[in-house]
Amino acid sequence: MTIQKISEIRDEYTLKKLTESDVGTDPHAFFNKWLTEAIQLQCNEPTAMTLATSTFDGKPSARIVLLKEVDTGFTFYTNYDSRKGLEILQNPYGALLFFWPELQREVRIEGAIKKVNEEQSDEYFRNRPTKSKISAWASPQSKVIPSRKYLESLNSDFREEFSGKTIPRPPNWGGYALIPSLFEFWQGRSNRLHDRIQYTLHNDEWIIERLAP
Repeated sequence: MTIQKISEIRDEYTLKKLTESDVGTDPHAFFNKWLTEAIQLQCNEPTAMTLATSTFDGKPSARIVLLKEVDTGFTFYTNYDSRKGLEILQNPYGALLFFWPELQREVRIEGAIKKVNEEQSDEYFRNRPTKSKISAWASPQSKVIPSRKYLESLNSDFREEFSGKTIPRPPNWGGYALIPSLFEFWQGRSNRLHDRIQYTLHNDEWIIERLAP
């Protein structure tokens, strides 16, 4: 079997194009349009987004989280004591990246991150599956643990503790919302001449510009 060199792996992007007249004046509305198309096309994990955060001195980290609500902000849920939670505490700014390869599209978003209110976190937690609620209690997220068996034991202990009871939201678990100050919509095009339309927030007004690929 011949293994292809990774430097030779490439696709030609020819599905769609993106012009300034396509996007409109509201980046939130245009994002919702693209997200709806990704969901309707049944793209793999259409609400998955890469979340990048950093420490106070600029050391970055990134991971995939799931978008759970989008309005003025992009909301996700996690353990406040996780690495991302601690980095947000140090530096309350971050970036998101959505990638929908089936549509040859990506969206980059930058902005400030803040906790959502406790009522919103409580409401979301109430609607989670029971097993997900228990795992939120059981997992000391991002911390070193001795073994898989240790984690499963914690999960079993909390399952027994909450058996037949209403499971409350852990005090160190809840939502964050990234409030955008920049959007970039990227549409793959042929010959690597991709379309990139950027919105930048300036004095409460969105400035629309085209970027070179």
